[in-house]
Amino acid sequence: MTTPRHIQIRTGARADAPIDPMLLTRRRFLAGTMGGIGGMALASLSASAAEAGGLPGLPIGPHFAPKAKRIIYLVQSGGPSQLDLFDHKPLLQERNGEELPDSIRQGQRLTGMSGNQSTLPLAGAQFKFRRHGECGMWVSELLPHTAGIVDKLCFVRSMHTDAINHDPAITFFQTGSEIAGRPSLGSWLSYGLGSANRNLPAFVVLVTRDKGGQPLYARLWGNGFLDSRHQGVQLRAGADPVLYLADPEGVSPASRRRMLDGIRALDELQQQRSSDPSVRSRIAQYELAHRMQMSVPEVTDLSDEPDSTFELYGEDARRPGSFAANCLLARRLAERDVRFIQLYHQGWDQHGGLPAGIRVQCRETDQPSAALVLDLERRGMLEDTLVIWGGEFGRTNYSQGRLTANDYGRDHHPRCFTMWMAGGGMKPGTIHGETDEYGYNVVRDPVHVHDLNATVLHQLGFDHERLTFHHQGRDFRLTDVHGRVVRELLT
Repeated sequence: MTTPRHIQIRTGARADAPIDPMLLTRRRFLAGTMGGIGGMALASLSASAAEAGGLPGLPIGPHFAPKAKRIIYLVQSGGPSQLDLFDHKPLLQERNGEELPDSIRQGQRLTGMSGNQSTLPLAGAQFKFRRHGECGMWVSELLPHTAGIVDKLCFVRSMHTDAINHDPAITFFQTGSEIAGRPSLGSWLSYGLGSANRNLPAFVVLVTRDKGGQPLYARLWGNGFLDSRHQGVQLRAGADPVLYLADPEGVSPASRRRMLDGIRALDELQQQRSSDPSVRSRIAQYELAHRMQMSVPEVTDLSDEPDSTFELYGEDARRPGSFAANCLLARRLAERDVRFIQLYHQGWDQHGGLPAGIRVQCRETDQPSAALVLDLERRGMLEDTLVIWGGEFGRTNYSQGRLTANDYGRDHHPRCFTMWMAGGGMKPGTIHGETDEYGYNVVRDPVHVHDLNATVLHQLGFDHERLTFHHQGRDFRLTDVHGRVVRELLT
């Protein structure tokens, strides 16, 4: 049955667009006031959207053959200093303590934390750098394990972003907008691909335990205006990985099953009356939570891992909630076909005391990050698993606060920073982009946040301009209104 054109115009929907729940509410009103005509229009629109895979909760499928099946994203919250880890600048050491030249800064904005300083002294890294691998990537002595696998990694030294402060910057990376409320990258992938394991969420989040630093919010892994089943599920360390998942004392599995069956029957009646898609989502989430009562304890129990695994990831992997333990857990989730696994590690925001602070951060993250890549490779999973490492922006080449012989800090710097990726069709042993000799501006092959996200979506089989959702009168996408696939990074 063909949908009357005037119905499409009044609802603002395209026949091939995903159905907005708010539009369904208006259609329900139309069905009640216009009888059979409204009902037929709703049925026709629902059928068209279902055929296109656009109903909330139904995957639309990739646009072309993907190179990667899943992503493990190692988010280094706070902004790691690229100048002390990856972007070797001997000139900063030669001119340590000298003023940042105006010709380099070019009047660019600073944060309120260093913008009022009377002087901006250049701060050379206090750590030794050396070239590694056949690719010749410069890596700091702080990252010996990462240095050992540089030929498996794809480095981008010319990342840049729009935001200069933490909250908008990390929100921009995760959602494509500095303003909260948009769907996160993992939610877009869940929406596009669906789940490959009916017993686990498509999108799982792990946060390093007991770390200070910039706050993290659940909206960073939120579903925004997408169906609620696409939001990330956080697994916590300890005996109760997901809050309220376990049955309380006195409730048997059989009685829980009867309760869920009763709730489902009531929800089905509500669905028949209202045609509200959120009811279907609620049913699906209840059922997934029930199945997770078995699947989550199994995947989070590391007791079946051999000693050799803990030797690879480091002894810290035996401590639940550590970054190392979460890297190992990420591999176990990837083995069980979870689409998107995101690890957050806080503490990289080193405005002062950087030499001491960054040593701690690298000690916690270097070995497990490299181990994850090696572990995936030896299991034959690196080829179709994309691993991403990076923060929300970089750090300044000048010292925030007083520069001494043994200490300095670095302020936020959105104009250039370094990230790396591995597997998932990324070209190994690649060093992409270049910054100036002061490490202040990108001078070759810039990569914007939208470019990175467009490239990531491409590796999962999506044209970033076509992975959209119709909401409030227009099509939204992760990359907003621009972005390009950086094909130089791809095999």
